[in-house]
Amino acid sequence: MHAQIILFDGFDPLDVIAPYEVLHAGGTASGGLVSVELVSAEGPREVVSGTGSLALRATGALDPARPGLVLVPGASGRVGEPDEVPANDFGAGQPQQHESIPVLLGRTLTTELPALLSAAMENPKVTVCAVCGGSLVLAMAGLLEGRHATTHHMGLDMLDATGVHAVRARVVDDGDVVTGAGVTSGLDLALHLLEREVGPRIAHAVEEMFAHERRGIVWRDRGPVAAAF
Repeated sequence: MHAQIILFDGFDPLDVIAPYEVLHAGGTASGGLVSVELVSAEGPREVVSGTGSLALRATGALDPARPGLVLVPGASGRVGEPDEVPANDFGAGQPQQHESIPVLLGRTLTTELPALLSAAMENPKVTVCAVCGGSLVLAMAGLLEGRHATTHHMGLDMLDATGVHAVRARVVDDGDVVTGAGVTSGLDLALHLLEREVGPRIAHAVEEMFAHERRGIVWRDRGPVAAAF
């Protein structure tokens, strides 16, 4: 299983690093059954996060034809308002630290990322994943309409407004779309993917090594609907 984790200007570092470390550890624990890389829509480049001046390097371009996982992180910045727009058009690699999360997420729609994600969604051999505001990137691109997904609790109303069945859960597994809620949920999402795609023994070994226990039930659209309490 190969995982491509996407970097874009203003990304949230923990949304990227948490699943990267879990999946990389899964590859080590499984003798190489899992590989993971950082990519961008533009190809190899240094990408500045929305947290201070922290930057990570994308080593390749997102390839929607490659089987495996594609993971979209959220952004880091001011909370802001959903209808905020950028005052200026800064070039790639120049995110402004005062910009809001809605602006940073919205700017991804002006890149090649939506088209690449659309192609990945159409590939039956790809599972598209998102952490936190990454779900909103997919939703704003029109790729989650009618699907079940989650995001940070502050973005659930916005997610619902795009035609998504927003679920208040830490991890939502909707088949070829798997999403996580707040930033630390990236750990749980990646452990769930390890368990689902590689096996529970590998996931358990990584969970034990990281001294982290997953919280809550992974939500799936299965079984009877719960009656009101």
